Amino acid sequence: MPVAGNSSGFGGRMTVDLGALKRNWQALDRVSRGALTGAVVKADAYGTGLSEASRAFYQAGARFFFVATPDEGIQVRASVPEDAHIFVLNGLFPGAAPLYVGERLMPCLCSVPMVEEWIRACVASGKALEAALHFDTGINRLGLRLSEVSIIKRLIDSVGYKPQMIMSHLACADIPGHEKNRTQLALFTSIMAQFPGIPASLANSAGLMTNRENHFQMVRPGIALYGGRAVAGRANPMSPVVTLEAPILQIKDVKTGESVGYGALQTMARDSRLAIIAIGYADGFFRSLSGSNAHRGSRVMINGRPAPVVGRVSMDMIGVDITDFPQIPRPGDMAEIVGKTITIDDHAEVAGTIGYEILTSMKGRYSRNFIESAATPTE
Repeated sequence: MPVAGNSSGFGGRMTVDLGALKRNWQALDRVSRGALTGAVVKADAYGTGLSEASRAFYQAGARFFFVATPDEGIQVRASVPEDAHIFVLNGLFPGAAPLYVGERLMPCLCSVPMVEEWIRACVASGKALEAALHFDTGINRLGLRLSEVSIIKRLIDSVGYKPQMIMSHLACADIPGHEKNRTQLALFTSIMAQFPGIPASLANSAGLMTNRENHFQMVRPGIALYGGRAVAGRANPMSPVVTLEAPILQIKDVKTGESVGYGALQTMARDSRLAIIAIGYADGFFRSLSGSNAHRGSRVMINGRPAPVVGRVSMDMIGVDITDFPQIPRPGDMAEIVGKTITIDDHAEVAGTIGYEILTSMKGRYSRNFIESAATPTE
């Protein structure tokens, strides 16, 4: 059922399935039963639309949302009912406490100065303002050091402040057998013991899906909500969310020995027929998905058949091989760039990256449309 969208009538189109978003959240909520299930909606909800995705997750049952910046938090606050709780993962920006308080945003406090500033805001308002304490257990990004536990305890105990949550972030959860997972879990458990009675959160999508010991009181799924593969080397059980299509501009015959694209990196080994498609690296279709004589490129789907990328991806277009197609497509026909058959993770493997980067880079010259599909018997 169509929900909303826009279209110029030219170029490609992205379709976001809000029904699939809801089903993915509910599936992960069943796996994490006993723990609250949040929804990570940073980076424009991984490129799917922050406001629309947040509303879908709220309708599915989510009440805890995680954003990267206060600007994202303000947008979520305007999109969902007042009982939603919004954590800002990048912490408290200096001098911004009044903004967080006014918008009811909860910073994930990751340094001693942040904790000090937040406590001053609590004293000034006469309230125990909600926030999380974020500890670094080995990823060496944001987070309080283990050596700072005693400092933090002294600060919060001095005013009787009790944070809403203790949290950390796994570095290698997508590799279930990695030793660092056990090390971080042990360190996090030791930190929790210093803050008795305070809820804890450690698991991202992969941590949620691989080890129940990671669940604690709240889990924070991200990529799995959007249909991406969270755990390396395992089948992806999540429903696809995004479909990206782009139109064929021209059908072109190329002779044996002729090259295709910038740099002449690929020459045709036979007389061939190409479809030139209106998508390129300006639209998030990476240059690293190119084909060459030495390296097979990625592929797209046209009329249910795979069509490999030939030659270098340019800013505005790609060429794909349709020589063996029994029926020649026509200009204006749409090629599936991402969908049920060609996934973000398929492209990521060719590009030498991860599905996260593919999905969050899909901000090209195409319309974004929203549908809400019903569950199928296989879901």
